[in-house]
Amino acid sequence: VPGMNCATCPITVKKALGKVEGVAKTEVNLEKRSAVVTFDDTHTSPEVLTRATGDAGYPSTLVEEK
Repeated sequence: VPGMNCATCPITVKKALGKVEGVAKTEVNLEKRSAVVTFDDTHTSPEVLTRATGDAGYPSTLVEEK
């Protein structure tokens, strides 16, 4: 989530992701400009999650954990 640049940005991103059905946990890190999302893939998808952050004003891209 490269557009995060202030203390309220992570709060907005976390709220947007939390509204998505199937999201179980969200950790947003301002310093790393990242969000780690635990979700049920039978209810949502990475595309829906990136759309949710974009709709909140914070476009994001998917980076898969290894």
